[in-house]
Amino acid sequence: MTEVLDASAMLAYLQGETGAATVAEAITGGALISALNWAEVLSKVAEEGQDPEELVARLEAQGLLARAVEVVPLTEADATIIARLRLPTRSAGLSLGDRACLALGMRLHVPVLTADRSWAGLDLDVEVRLLR
Repeated sequence: MTEVLDASAMLAYLQGETGAATVAEAITGGALISALNWAEVLSKVAEEGQDPEELVARLEAQGLLARAVEVVPLTEADATIIARLRLPTRSAGLSLGDRACLALGMRLHVPVLTADRSWAGLDLDVEVRLLR
C-alpha cells in the first residue's frame, strides 16, 4: 500500500532512529513524499553539515529515491487544502510542511506516516499512521 511520508518519517529512516523499520516497510510498498517535505529533509541534512546533493546522489544510486520513494510536486489544489488545514491544526502546532504532507495524503486518498504524535488526535479526512 502506498503511503505519504512526512519529513520526520524520512529522517527517522535515514538516521536509523526508532520507527525506521516501519518506514522501511512503507518504502517497500511504494512511498511518496511531497517536494516541500523533501526540502525539509534536505535542509536538516544541510543543517547537520552534510551535502544535500551527495545524499540525493547516494539515494538515487541505491534505488531509493525516484524508484522506491517518489518526490511529488504540490499542486494549486494542494495549496488550497494546506490553507484550509491551518485553523483545524493550529492547536496541534502543525507546520506548513506538516499540512503539505496531509494535503498530499488527502488528495491521493492514501495514509500518511509521521513521527509527530500531535497528529494522532486530529479529525481529518486522511489516515494518520504514527511510526513510533
